[in-house]
Amino acid sequence: MNYDLFDALAYTSAQPEEIEPGVVLLRGAASHLVSDIHQQLGAILNISPFRHMFTPGGRRMAVATSSCGPYGWISDQYGYRYHSADPLTEQPWPAMPVSWEQFARESALYAGFPDFLPDSCLINRYQAETQLSLHQDKDEKDFKHPIVSVSLGLSAQFLLGGMRREDASRKIPLMHGDVLVWGNQSRLRFHGISRIQAGYHPVFGDCRINLTFRRAG
Repeated sequence: MNYDLFDALAYTSAQPEEIEPGVVLLRGAASHLVSDIHQQLGAILNISPFRHMFTPGGRRMAVATSSCGPYGWISDQYGYRYHSADPLTEQPWPAMPVSWEQFARESALYAGFPDFLPDSCLINRYQAETQLSLHQDKDEKDFKHPIVSVSLGLSAQFLLGGMRREDASRKIPLMHGDVLVWGNQSRLRFHGISRIQAGYHPVFGDCRINLTFRRAG
């Protein structure tokens, strides 16, 4: 299925909002893709289900994850990294849906980042009371490519920090359908998610789903 982001949404409700240099918010930009995402997500999770990985230090992660695309993000006693095979199945990760890849590319372009070609989509599931501490996305090979993050289901408070963990962070409300893109001088900013409040979404139920598109290889 071919989605033209500019024609389908025309960005009447998603004019780019620059939060910080290199950090752009597109409100509601993914709203028109919800049915497609929900359908494709079910097929992906049938192959590579959600799981709680462990940090290199042995701590169980609160956020459940899966991946699709040529590379998936994993964590275990050997560290954080990308791998071409799902460690649960020892098979390649499910293919990234063409509609997802196109949407990520067009979102990046609209936010001011041309030539983005994602080869990994990390899929995170946040239950109520789950949070994600400040961290950097630095397992990718080339930081010239942006991160494209799609929020679905329950709302969240995105924590946008600085280049050091101890820098002050600001909260950015993210709602169902919002897309946040960051790169350039902000590519290695620390960021996280505040504790998710309990609630219910008619499509995604009692959780927040986050699709994060990256160029890993």
